Amino acid sequence: MLGSKPRVHLYILPCASQQVSTMGDRGASNHSEMTDFILAGFRVRPELHILLFLLFLFVYAMILLGNVGMMAIIMTDPRLNTPMYFFLGNLSFIDLFYSSVIAPKVIINFWSESKSISFAGCVAQLFLFALFIVTEGFLLAAMAYDRFIAICNPLLYSVQMSTRLCTQLVAGSYFCGCISSVIQTSMTFTLSFCASRTVDHFYCDSRPLQRLSCSDLFIHRMISFSLSCIIILPTIIVIIVSYMYIVSTVLKIHSTEGRKKAFSTCSSHLGVVSVLYGAVFFMYLTPDRFPELSKVASLCYSLVTPMLNPLIYSLRNKDVQEALKKLLKKKNISL
Repeated sequence: MLGSKPRVHLYILPCASQQVSTMGDRGASNHSEMTDFILAGFRVRPELHILLFLLFLFVYAMILLGNVGMMAIIMTDPRLNTPMYFFLGNLSFIDLFYSSVIAPKVIINFWSESKSISFAGCVAQLFLFALFIVTEGFLLAAMAYDRFIAICNPLLYSVQMSTRLCTQLVAGSYFCGCISSVIQTSMTFTLSFCASRTVDHFYCDSRPLQRLSCSDLFIHRMISFSLSCIIILPTIIVIIVSYMYIVSTVLKIHSTEGRKKAFSTCSSHLGVVSVLYGAVFFMYLTPDRFPELSKVASLCYSLVTPMLNPLIYSLRNKDVQEALKKLLKKKNISL
């Protein structure tokens, strides 16, 4: 009897140890699953990854060169110390940062086998991108109002578009972007993610993350729709009404040269607005069963638009061209 007890205890202890070990491994596995996401990216053949890597690297290099160059030109040339270029400098700053939230991770993932992103990294990516993209929408509305005052009330332009008002408009744009981003991010990451951890997108966006959730999305979608309406409708209305007045005023100008000059100051802004809002509307109107189309639309406003904006404003704006020539001439002289 006494000799048999140790054998019983020796038999039980390994089982208990094994069970605890198994539970610990399972808990560690669950913890790992809850803290990582996988970015699926683009569903293309592996041999195309090098081509896409080079393409994205080129686009991001152009974004850095164009937007940093635009900010440098605006800050160094005193002639560009006007409300229009103050807004344009902030637009370049926003384009630079929200593309930098996405592009480096996309480029790295073309070489990475895991393509994982931490839970905190995913939260930060969604928060920062939502912050800057919403801020850009409000900033474009402020730029439309600036063009409206410049063309429809040119004599009062310097008074109405004061430094204080310009600063308030930009600060208000960032404030609206921050509030919207906090609401969107908190709603998204309070969902229960019980499905696959693979996000069918090349960055952490709210719609692909919703597909991973097993929560009831009705209230979430209603709040998201209301938030989108509160953000998009006012900015679109301001832009449309401003350009209605601008077109009406320009058509009253008798000289062809005057009309051409007035339209040239607005064409760049209209081009930027068309590309950004066109891509946003296309993405949100694309059904969930076509995720690849949503990726293309996201690619347009997350990387293509920040690359094109400096080109649009530099190619269509004589003041920027002259300031660039002056800056390059100074560089050559110093060398």
